[in-house]
Amino acid sequence: MIKSVYQTEGSLIGTDENNRYISSLEGLEEAMREGRILEAAAIGCSGKLELCVELGDHVGTIERDEAVLNLGGEETKDIAVITRVGKPVCFKVISIEKKKVGDVKIRLSRRLAQLECATNYLAGLKAGDVIPAKITHLEHFGAFADIGCGIISLLSIDCISVSRISHPKDRLRQGSELAVVIKSIEKDESGLPTRIYLSRRELLGSWEENASRFSAGQTVAGIVRSIESYGIFVELAPNLAGLAEYRPDVAVGQTAAVYIKSIIPERMKLKLVIVDSYKGIPPRHLRSDFEDGDYIPDHISHWKYSPECCKRVVETIFDTDTRPNY
Repeated sequence: MIKSVYQTEGSLIGTDENNRYISSLEGLEEAMREGRILEAAAIGCSGKLELCVELGDHVGTIERDEAVLNLGGEETKDIAVITRVGKPVCFKVISIEKKKVGDVKIRLSRRLAQLECATNYLAGLKAGDVIPAKITHLEHFGAFADIGCGIISLLSIDCISVSRISHPKDRLRQGSELAVVIKSIEKDESGLPTRIYLSRRELLGSWEENASRFSAGQTVAGIVRSIESYGIFVELAPNLAGLAEYRPDVAVGQTAAVYIKSIIPERMKLKLVIVDSYKGIPPRHLRSDFEDGDYIPDHISHWKYSPECCKRVVETIFDTDTRPNY
């Protein structure tokens, strides 16, 4: 996974170096000279949509036009400013004006911090790069993630996993930190990114890798993900689900004990029988996509989910110049 000095917003809060700069005027002046990116809590928002930021014994302000970097030229929405209240914000110090004893005006810019991140980090990324992200909020169509200095990208629901889910909350939580893949990135004429789309499923293993954890004849725990007229899909691993016969007493979200009747690689199918279902704590392997020590690459050129013996091909090609021949 590609590491960067431009971390997700909130990563600097509480660090000794950040505290040293924001706790005094001398530290803030030094940060301004050095062009450093700092972080502090936004404690309020004025009627003019200026964010008030706590800086030790002082309060700094981020004007509305300096609160958000609008990649792609989109207009700043009021909600994008207001929702920062009570949360960490990154910023650069752009001016310190000492009017009289005890009266200091400190102007900050979150936009400039984000611009530096976009220029020095995000502009150098390409499709297939694996980077850290932090989930900021969830919608029915996907999850929004901070990929550096509060710059937000979309992880659509169909890219979270191959196993179907009804809502991103089935897999993700607000504030969770995770690895994501750059699905696509659009840039303007200057090379700055205008839109970045993310994916996750390519990091959760192929069908064979997931299916190798199980064998026919086992009874294992899973989560009921969807109920169709022709059967019930039960997720056994973050990128693997099997189909069981319909039962009227089963509900989406329940934990299910299932008997594995057969595993069919040629059709990417697991035939299951639901032994029991209940509302309970999901199995540990379905509460976390990764186990400690799992290897996460820096880049993925090509990912193939389907087995070689399967006629149906499920894959993602990030580098068009490395398109495989079958």
